[in-house]
Amino acid sequence: MTSLQTLVFLLGLALWAGPSGSLVLPDSKELRQLLSRYQEEADQNSTSSAAVGGGHRARRAIRWSDREEILQLHNRLRGGVYPTASNMEYMVWDDELEHSATHWANECQWEHGPQNLLMSIGQNLAVHMGRYHSPAYHVQAWYDEEKDYTYPYPQECNPWCPDRCSGPMCTHYTQLVWATTTRVGCAVHTCPRMDVWGEVWENSVYLVCNYSPKGNWIGEAPYQHGRPCSQCPPSYGGGCKNNLCHKDTHTRPESEDMNEVEKPQHPLLPHPTNKPAPKPKLSTPKKPIARPSGPKTNTHLAQNIKCETRLRDKCKGATCNRYKCPANCLNKKGTIWGTLFYDVLSSICRAAIHFGAIDNNGGLVDVTRMDKFPFFVKATKNRIESLSKYQPSNAFSVAKVEEMSIDCYTTVAEICPFKKSSSSCPRVFCPTDCKGQPSYWSPVIGNTIYSDSSSICKAAIHAGAIKAEGGYVDVLPLVKRKNYVGVLKNGIQSESKSNTEGGSFRTFAVRE
Repeated sequence: MTSLQTLVFLLGLALWAGPSGSLVLPDSKELRQLLSRYQEEADQNSTSSAAVGGGHRARRAIRWSDREEILQLHNRLRGGVYPTASNMEYMVWDDELEHSATHWANECQWEHGPQNLLMSIGQNLAVHMGRYHSPAYHVQAWYDEEKDYTYPYPQECNPWCPDRCSGPMCTHYTQLVWATTTRVGCAVHTCPRMDVWGEVWENSVYLVCNYSPKGNWIGEAPYQHGRPCSQCPPSYGGGCKNNLCHKDTHTRPESEDMNEVEKPQHPLLPHPTNKPAPKPKLSTPKKPIARPSGPKTNTHLAQNIKCETRLRDKCKGATCNRYKCPANCLNKKGTIWGTLFYDVLSSICRAAIHFGAIDNNGGLVDVTRMDKFPFFVKATKNRIESLSKYQPSNAFSVAKVEEMSIDCYTTVAEICPFKKSSSSCPRVFCPTDCKGQPSYWSPVIGNTIYSDSSSICKAAIHAGAIKAEGGYVDVLPLVKRKNYVGVLKNGIQSESKSNTEGGSFRTFAVRE
C-alpha cells in the first residue's frame, strides 16, 4: 500500500446508557473537573513549549479555519435534518473539549478514549492516510450515515424508540444531530505510526471530536420531530436561527490562527510528450457476465435507496442524480404525483416504474431535477397509479441508465459531452491494462476533476475509482474548468493544461 493511496476509516461511539436517562448533567461539576485536567495538561505543555522556544505562543492542535468550518458544518447539517427537528439546539465550540480531544489524538490509538471521560462525553473518530482530506470531509461522512438511518417517530417509541440503523454504523450521524448536544471540540494529529484494525498506518491523520452533553442514549430518538424551533427549551427565549434554537449569547471571541496540521499534496510537473498518429485500435471488450469487485471507496455517484425514498429526501449536492432501486417496488409504499414529470415528494423508484425506466426487478435510474411545475396530472401506467396535484412544486424526470463497454482510449467527449443544464453518462466497463497505455493515446488531464478529452478508464485509475484490473465506472459530466493541474497518483502522471476546449468530468466507483 503506497502513501498515494487514500484510506479512510470512521469509528463511532457505541450507545452507552439505557433509556432511564443521562449519567451526568449538561454542565455538571464532575464533567468540568474531568475536562479541566486536560486543560491543565495543555497549559503545562504550553508553558514548556514557551520556555524552549523563547516565549513564543503555543500552537493549537487545530487551525482556526478548520475549527470554524467544522462548527459551521455541524450547525448547517443539524438545521437541515429530515424529518425536521422541533428542538434542535445551536452548537458552539468548547475549548475544554478541544483540549481533551487533543490529549487523546496525541495518543494515536484507534479506539475511543480516555475511559474516564467516555461516560460523560460523546466522541466521533476518523483517520485517513494518503490524499489530503479536510476535517470537514470526515464530518460530512459522519452525517452521510443518515442514508442508513430511519428516524423513529413518536408512535413507534412505546415505551422506547427502536434502533433503526440498516447500515454497519449510524452512531456518528445520531451524535452529530443529537438535539441537546450543544458543544463540540475537535483536534487533528498526524500519527507517525498507528495500528488501525491490525494494520500499521504510517503518517496517518487522526481526527477526534468530543461532544457534550453526550448523545446516543439507547431507546431515545436523536431529536423531536416537528416545526423547527417549536419546542426549544425556555432558556433560548424563543430565539431561532437557521432552524436551530439560538440565543445571541452563543457567540465566542475570535483568536489567532492555529497551527496547520494537514497539508495538501503538491502536484508534480508532467513530462512533455509528442503525440504520434494514429492511435492503435483495440477490439471492444465483451461485456462480462459478472462484475469484478472494485476498490473500497466512500465516493459513489449512484446511491442505493429504498422503494419509498423520495427525491426530496435524498437529493443532496451534485451527485444526487443516479440511484439504484431495489426489486419488488411495484406493490410497496411510496406515493407519486404526476406523469412524465413528477413532484419531488414522489417515490423515485415507483416513479421510474410508472415512467417505464425500470421494471419490478429494479435497476439504475437517472434523475433530472427541474424548476417548479404549476401542476401534476395523474395516470395509471405499468400497473402503478399516480395522483394529481394542482399546486406548484419542484419536479423531476427519470431515465434508464445505459451500460456499455469501452476501450482504454474512450473519452467523455465521445460518449456523453456535457450539455446545459444537465447531462448523464452511461455506466461504463473498463478493460484491463489501461494503466500501461501511452499517455499520448490515452491522456489524463487534471486531478479529481478531469478534462473530457481524457481517457475515462485511466482517469478512473488515477482517481482511485478502479484498479488496473478494470471494472465498472460511473461518470459525472461537468462544466469545463479553465485550468487543470497534473499530479502523480496511483502510478499515473496526469497533465496540467489551461483554457482547454470541451467540458470536465469526475469518475466514481461502482458500489457492488
